[in-house]
Amino acid sequence: MRGYATQMEAAKKGIITPEMMIVAEKEQLTAEYIMQKVACGEVAIPCNINHKNISPEGVGSGLKTKVNVNLGVSGDFKDYELEMQKVDIALKYGAEGIMDLSNCGKTNLFRGKLIEKSTAMIGTVPMYDAIGYLEKDLLDITAEDFLEVVEAHAKQGVDFVTIHAGINKRVVEGFMREGRRMNIVSRGGSLLFAWMQMTGNENPFYEYYDKVLDILRKYDVTISLGDAMRPGCIDDSTDAGQIGELIELGYLTKRAWDRDVQVMIEGPGHMALNEIASNMQMEKKLCHNAPFYVLGPLVTDIAPGYDHITAAIGGAIAASNGADFLCYVTPAEHLRLPDVNDVKEGLIATKIAAHAADIAKGIPYAREIDNKMSDCRHKVDYEGMFKYAIDPEKARAYYESVPPKNRHTCSMCGKMCAIRTTNMILDGKKIKLKEEN
Repeated sequence: MRGYATQMEAAKKGIITPEMMIVAEKEQLTAEYIMQKVACGEVAIPCNINHKNISPEGVGSGLKTKVNVNLGVSGDFKDYELEMQKVDIALKYGAEGIMDLSNCGKTNLFRGKLIEKSTAMIGTVPMYDAIGYLEKDLLDITAEDFLEVVEAHAKQGVDFVTIHAGINKRVVEGFMREGRRMNIVSRGGSLLFAWMQMTGNENPFYEYYDKVLDILRKYDVTISLGDAMRPGCIDDSTDAGQIGELIELGYLTKRAWDRDVQVMIEGPGHMALNEIASNMQMEKKLCHNAPFYVLGPLVTDIAPGYDHITAAIGGAIAASNGADFLCYVTPAEHLRLPDVNDVKEGLIATKIAAHAADIAKGIPYAREIDNKMSDCRHKVDYEGMFKYAIDPEKARAYYESVPPKNRHTCSMCGKMCAIRTTNMILDGKKIKLKEEN
């Protein structure tokens, strides 16, 4: 029996947990540093006591930017075998988090298999599951019902849950007064907004927040405070609804920390490039430097089919300015449920963004793999290049698709390869292109 309920309680007591030691080793930092960051809330280690197969990860200040993959069935497409193939892709290419966003039917069996299989941390949005789990229509669901679903997810082994507790009556009043081009685009946020408007009640996750925290503390589940008012188009970014909710999330963060519950804050959304850096700084200020979990941001609204790129552009800027955890976006965003290839494309794009940000914000070991790749390019060592590539299979397939005559170059430049030319001259050799051709 461990002498602490959560990672945060342990850290406040000066206890270095096994999970902190694993995170410290991964991050090439001291366990004492990780403990101090967890104690003050600047780092979270989402790690449910019932998720036995997890390889713990730290999310927060001074650590490598983490990446999350979303998956799960919808009412229009229920194929749990396909979703498990997506899990395989996520784990193969290094996602640190997987969120099951299934919103139809009895999803607990799939979620149980996911938790059993995954070494990555698992997140859910209990609000999505409420209607299917409870077999009730939205209007018939009570506050107690919502809490029942949260406990079911926590007990099963979920490491973090998105709870849209910040969209209270105050925030709704501001949203209704100001208006928006795209209104509310958060699925969970829109359902809570609808429930509040239909019943006249306060958001149950806000009204009964202490009860939510009691559940999460029991299983050491990290609360990911959802951004119900995130902007769904660049015209709505940094408006009264988004900022009003963010202020509430800062207040809820401190309340969670007082109960030794770890916190992450979720962020936008769609946002123009010039607003991203200031938004990251604002979140860190208003939410007391809690870890920031960002979707995108998508920096333009006109790229359906390519939104993994628009999100990666925004994600790189966001993470280099303080975001700690990037949620991937796939080419299928706004269009359909992603397939396996969409998951891979979205994950790789987001991993690139996260790595680029880690270099920019000076994560000590971030450049090491780039230097190894450069050394292989210097030697025109393609096997080495494939080894250090973020997607070795794709890199090899491209190289082999138009094979060069000389295996020490590629088909782009052939014998006129700049690296080959320079290496030969520095080795005292002569370049005779006509003879070599």
